[in-house]
Amino acid sequence: MTGSAAPANPPVPGAGDPVRILVCDDHTVVRAGLLALLDSAPGIEVVGEAGTGEEALALAARLAPDVVLMDLQLGAGIDGVETTRRLTAGSAGPVPHVLVLTTYDTDADITRAVSAGATGYLLKAERPEELFAAIRSAAQGRTALSGPVAGRVMAGLRSPRPTLTDREGDILSQLSRGLGNREIARALFISEATVKTHLRRIYDKLGVDTRAGAVAVAKERRLLP
Repeated sequence: MTGSAAPANPPVPGAGDPVRILVCDDHTVVRAGLLALLDSAPGIEVVGEAGTGEEALALAARLAPDVVLMDLQLGAGIDGVETTRRLTAGSAGPVPHVLVLTTYDTDADITRAVSAGATGYLLKAERPEELFAAIRSAAQGRTALSGPVAGRVMAGLRSPRPTLTDREGDILSQLSRGLGNREIARALFISEATVKTHLRRIYDKLGVDTRAGAVAVAKERRLLP
């Protein structure tokens, strides 16, 4: 019987084995700082560094790291969320755990990363000790969240935010830039009528009836990436 193979189980370091890390960040200076920092951490070994999502996929397939330390914004090419999705789907070989390390803590970014398969979500403002602990937790498959991120997740569970479709999120993002319906339609390659239909749905979900109101509520609830 034939069929597509299921993704391999994420690697778990054995007792005494160092956690093997692949660092993915598009800023050379940031990567250099992370490499120097991680080099000082006992039980952690950096096996590679990548400046793009595509490079991270290729290196992960070849090096089979335990954890990929993933930035969200990677410049040109696929972003950190899509790279995470491909890594955790096993499309690049053995499945590593992905620990997001970013400056962005919006609900939209957190939700996208976790939905893509990230094991943890850490902010770059964390202390080195917190980063080291999160890496070790991620290597064991345990969820690792920055305090502010955990707080936002709990707040979201207590008061769920409106669920916007990807297209509605795109339109809301364009709306926040001050674009009119015609400009949004051109930017997203859709008709003005389609823009108006999505706007009505966005207004209903956010409980507003104006463009300014939609943007204000979206910013208040951190729905914009």
